[in-house]
Amino acid sequence: MSAVPQPSADPAAILHQVYGYAAFRGPQQAIVEHVAAGGDALVLMPTGGGKSLCYQVPAIQRHRAGHGVTVVVSPLIALMHDQVGALEELGVHAAFLNSTLDGDEARRVERELLAGRLVMLYAAPERLLTPRFLAMLDSLHERGRLSLFAIDEAHCVSQWGHDFREDYLGLSALHERYADVPRLALTATADAHTRADMVERLALREARLFISSFDRPNIRYTIVEKDEPKQQLLRFLRDEHEGDAGIVYCQSRKKVEEIAAWLSAQGVAALPYHAGLDADVRRRHQDRFLREDGLVMVATIAFGMGIDKPDVRFVAHLDLPKNIEGYYQETGRAGRDGESADAWMAYGLADVVNQRRMIDEGEAEEEFKRLQRAKLDALLALAEAHDCRRVRLLAYFGEASEPCGNCDNCLHPPATWDATEAARKLLSCIYRFRQVTGLSFGAGHLIDVLRGKMTDKVRQFGHDQLSTWGIGADLPEAQWRSVLRQLVALGHVRSEGEFNTLVLTDSARDVLRGGVALQFKLPNEAPPRRGRVARGAGKAAKPPPLPLDDAAHARFDALKAWRGEVAREHNLPAYIVFHDAALAEMAREQPGSLAALGAISGVGAKKLEAYGEQILRVLADTA
Repeated sequence: MSAVPQPSADPAAILHQVYGYAAFRGPQQAIVEHVAAGGDALVLMPTGGGKSLCYQVPAIQRHRAGHGVTVVVSPLIALMHDQVGALEELGVHAAFLNSTLDGDEARRVERELLAGRLVMLYAAPERLLTPRFLAMLDSLHERGRLSLFAIDEAHCVSQWGHDFREDYLGLSALHERYADVPRLALTATADAHTRADMVERLALREARLFISSFDRPNIRYTIVEKDEPKQQLLRFLRDEHEGDAGIVYCQSRKKVEEIAAWLSAQGVAALPYHAGLDADVRRRHQDRFLREDGLVMVATIAFGMGIDKPDVRFVAHLDLPKNIEGYYQETGRAGRDGESADAWMAYGLADVVNQRRMIDEGEAEEEFKRLQRAKLDALLALAEAHDCRRVRLLAYFGEASEPCGNCDNCLHPPATWDATEAARKLLSCIYRFRQVTGLSFGAGHLIDVLRGKMTDKVRQFGHDQLSTWGIGADLPEAQWRSVLRQLVALGHVRSEGEFNTLVLTDSARDVLRGGVALQFKLPNEAPPRRGRVARGAGKAAKPPPLPLDDAAHARFDALKAWRGEVAREHNLPAYIVFHDAALAEMAREQPGSLAALGAISGVGAKKLEAYGEQILRVLADTA
């Protein structure tokens, strides 16, 4: 008798039969039921929260009920490939149309689409809006075979957002052209401005809004001041993430290549990724990251969207992102499997200066620049905070929370000090430069004058004669840099020109007059953190996600080896065959029958049919 039950159009049955899960998480069930019934929806759900199930289950349900194909709009080729591969593994017929297909392959997919054999079709917005594609949609619509539009990464439609893509603006045509076809827009990151833009530009004014908690409790947030940042990064990797997969973000392509080469020279398996690399190189590097254990990808933000790799154990930033949305989206690529992960960032004064200059020198309208400055200020406030990082991060998205006990500031509360007088001294020195010489100077010279350090530039301009000469000799250079950085973050000082010289803003007057009290963090590298149990030198195997005894651990290792062979045979990342959590549960429970194996979370009917006997043999051989 077949182990595969008859297909059902019930959402809970689909979840169990196809995906092998016993229950929906959070608001998934409410979203699925609303969309499957033909309602429009806007879904905000954090990375790793299960957004894809929110459109995949309704797509399967509506297809089984005779409504036809679901079209998934995505800007991400990597996501299309991974999700189509995963759906086919689950027994759900899906395909994509993108630039990686040759003409014959694309025409084959189009025939499948028009014949009604596809449950889901993934396409980029620029392809979807072509006359050829719209003509196919028209044909499907006329025959009642156009079921649902799922618009993934929907924040891309907003010019206020962190990842605006002009092609998304044309997606309002879906509502105008196919008004009776339900639409589901999904994103992991959107502040109030971006949400409003999504509703307006995608014509979702009547859509039901679903907002999940933005909290990712398994991610530990740490932000340190830059002090030889390459060495700081290397210590972080060696002390806490030896042999782990992770992503290191840098702002420039040049820096990406430099850091990747440097890490490789230090014995860390690292690859570069940025838009300037040859497309074939990018593809190879991405495939290696998805398929191999323990690789570190050093990248610009061109990398990561749509990467479903569940076991990314850390995301590190060597440069300050533009805003909290970008930071949250990027850090959210860690720990998608729910296991502990780190979001680590090093930043300094130059980061603040560079980001402000990019905004000021941009060609955008002043209203847009004003909003971008406000977003940067919110990120700087997060970076300079001496209270709970998570509370501040969630508050940005309108969510109240309690101190988490799992960020750097909760684990090791930083020392603070009354910096009011020091700030007045620093601002006075900037004022004296302009008053006496009519010139402005950079951070290094300012701190030299404050600390009374005689240099050639001090002699050249006679700044040892200023009233502010040496008035800050009691504080070390690092502390003065911290004061300056925090004054820039608060907007009392800004840089200008090619040489990043410092000038006072209007708000500096209140500080100079003593009308503003300033409590700043003392500069220091984050103290040693809890970390995880050391695994010794080299790249030892990553521990399983469930505690296992020695015999179960041997079964887990055997199952991983079997999974690796299957993944290579099918040309898929291993996690698409089975996640580590499923293998660990198999190893622990040691099911002896197909029925018992089918009760393991993540073992759906198609995978049970395809792999069940093989898994039982592996378990029996290691009993």
